[in-house]
Amino acid sequence: MKLSGPWRTISRARQLRREMSLPERLLWNAIRSKQTGLRFRLQHPAGPYILDFYCDSAKLCVEVDGESHDFRTEHDAARDRWLKGKGVRTLRIAANDVLNDLDAVVRYIYNEAQAPAASLHSAPPPEGEELL
Repeated sequence: MKLSGPWRTISRARQLRREMSLPERLLWNAIRSKQTGLRFRLQHPAGPYILDFYCDSAKLCVEVDGESHDFRTEHDAARDRWLKGKGVRTLRIAANDVLNDLDAVVRYIYNEAQAPAASLHSAPPPEGEELL
């Protein structure tokens, strides 16, 4: 099943591609330049939601969480539940992690994309531990 969204969500996704944050831009440049065979989509519409990065072959959504997500916990939880119902795992990456160690974040994402989809929701690494 291919994830898509209504016209309004598609239009908003296009706008968000032009308004990416610095951590999103850095991560996008890093994951699209890798030669891994994985194809990520940027600001991908999925039902009523827009996913920061989405890899259809791995059924993996990657969300870069900055300060604004501190106030959106209920919305984020509802999106994660909706995606889980569609068989999509969600990785939440702190914007500061992208800024502080982009290479480790990219390795973490690619490792998770290669992992079997046994767990539909991957928890972030415990605070204080490295991403890999």
